[in-house]
Parts: sequence; C-alpha cells; structure tokens
Amino acid sequence: MNDTRDAVEEEQPIGELTTRTMAMPADTNASGDIFGGWVVSQMDIAAGIAASQCAMERVVTVAIDSMTFIRPVKVGDVMCVYSNVLRVGRTSVTLAIEAWALRHRFGYREKVTNAQFTFVAVDDNGKPIVISEEQRAKYNKA
Repeated sequence: MNDTRDAVEEEQPIGELTTRTMAMPADTNASGDIFGGWVVSQMDIAAGIAASQCAMERVVTVAIDSMTFIRPVKVGDVMCVYSNVLRVGRTSVTLAIEAWALRHRFGYREKVTNAQFTFVAVDDNGKPIVISEEQRAKYNKA
C-alpha cells in the first residue's frame, strides 16, 4: 500500500451510516465520473432521513452549505453517506453530511464529499412547525 492510501484509510467517517447506494453507469457525466448532481441527491436523501428521524416530523431541505467535492466517485463504487446532527432549532435541523466511496464495491474507503444541510419541519401544507422540546433536548445536550 502507498502512503496516500494509508493516510486516506486512517481518516474515519463522522456520524451514523444513513444510506448506501452503488454508483452505476447511468449516473456518469461526460467525463465518465459519477455526476455531481447524483452525489448531492444521495446526500440530500440521507440528510432528509436523518433530519426527519431527529425532528419526528416531515422535513424539507432549506439550505446546503459548505459543499466540498474532494474526490470523484467512480462506477461500481458504493456511496456510503454518514449523517451527524449538529443542532436542532425551534423548527430546523442542521446536519453535517459526509459521503464516502467504498472503492470497487469492496475496496478501501475514501471521503469524496462533505456538506452541511439544513431542514425545516413542516406540516401537510408546507408551513413550518415547531419541533417538540423533547426531540430538541435529545440532540442539544450542552
């Protein structure tokens, strides 16, 4: 193993594994790498799952901040998305999301993308609603 691969393998994901999806040929861009929009959509799906479980309500994405594409995702990689709740506000949930590629389905793991996602809890009409104090307390231990 080379030094670069050793350094990559030392870094560990932060948060809870939320989704795993295999990158397929239909998801590629003109250069043959996996399209960045596909990567973002997988991260948004995972973040939405984590945010709704946190809020115990329906949630909608309101912001994606600090998105960094670190390495490309390739066909055959398994994209593993990890979520970590940073803050639960009155109506919102903010999470750190990391995407890691398990190379060639079973090889070594590399971080490929990270971002911060913010969701708002909403009712059936799409209007913001308050996240219960009990749910906020579970995540905002300070």
